[in-house]
Amino acid sequence: MRNLVLVMGCFLAVSCMQEKKQETPVIVMEKPMDLKEEALKISHEVILVDGHVDLPYRLRSKPEDVSVQTTGGHFDYVRAKEGGLDAPFMSIYIPAEREMNGAMALANQLIASVEKLVADHPDKFALAFTPSDIQNNFSKGLISLPMGVENGAPVEGKLENLDILYNKGIRYITLTHSKDNHICDSSYDQKYTQGGLSPFGYKVVERMNELGMMIDVAHVTDSTIAQVLRISKAPVIASHSSCRHFTPGFERNLSDELIKGIAERNGIVMINFGSAFITANGNRELNKVFSMINNGADENDPVIKSKIDSLRNQPELMGNIALVADHIDYVVKIAGIDHVGLGSDFDGVDHLPVGLEDVSKYPNLIQELLVRGYTREDIEKICSGNLFRVWNEVITSAGKKPAS
Repeated sequence: MRNLVLVMGCFLAVSCMQEKKQETPVIVMEKPMDLKEEALKISHEVILVDGHVDLPYRLRSKPEDVSVQTTGGHFDYVRAKEGGLDAPFMSIYIPAEREMNGAMALANQLIASVEKLVADHPDKFALAFTPSDIQNNFSKGLISLPMGVENGAPVEGKLENLDILYNKGIRYITLTHSKDNHICDSSYDQKYTQGGLSPFGYKVVERMNELGMMIDVAHVTDSTIAQVLRISKAPVIASHSSCRHFTPGFERNLSDELIKGIAERNGIVMINFGSAFITANGNRELNKVFSMINNGADENDPVIKSKIDSLRNQPELMGNIALVADHIDYVVKIAGIDHVGLGSDFDGVDHLPVGLEDVSKYPNLIQELLVRGYTREDIEKICSGNLFRVWNEVITSAGKKPAS
């Protein structure tokens, strides 16, 4: 009898389980391939803006036709179209040694090179001076080339040079680069010459606000950012900076306090993809080499080049897409989804994470964000919506009307 009861009990249990199983809706798990296809779809349907691509200086060093696919570099038309890149900010990069040494002349040359690229290939590229320009170019299938100056050296102590740069199409200025300049202190220099902004630097911030030109706080010291946030009447951007939380002691990346401060003033942090920016190991090892170069070592020296190449062959130092997404997650966590964007530093850094080696790979990052639960609306904000909001507010703050 006891065995019969057990058998009957098991039978009833199995029957109940089968009945319950039949009542449970069938859930079809989304396949990784589905997310890959969705990421590719999103990358071509939403406007994707990259806050910092160093193409002009790359072409100055090694001229080549980027209207077709190139063997070198990170950017060309073919790969940009493949990756869904619609508006890479062309970095008008001015090396630190140009401070009071022909900086404006070099800026003019690099701006002219962007204009020539557009003139030579009007079926592929277009200039852009407002978010509306980018939206209009996108509707025509054109890649927009907005411009920002990296290093305020071309100002050369003359506020009127800001007006000249603005009229030439410059829409943001990174206040300095690797050395302290006449505007402010650099996070790489660590001399803290002026304790932040110079007296002239305060005037630069004021005039940029009046012009409707975005102020870029990438590369500058913490004290400089704090002062800019205190006096600027418009939101600011960090065009290619990541989170110091993951690279302790690296002032070039942003502290939690500064990320929150930028967000509180409605600005945006645009995540740098470079390996030295996203992982502590990569930051430590790569910066050893960068320090040698900054201290006078020739980057073309065979010993230096060998060190750089050896680092590139160590995946644990290069990082991966997940680490870049971690930085995006972190900004969202402490500042909100409305205050993060993308600023790859393509063609400006030599070491990049696995899966984000050039401009064709943005869909890989979008796929990672989908895996983490970001919605299409979230991703559109990260790709362009947040920057457009900031940019239009900068224009409005200057008393100008954003183009519709």
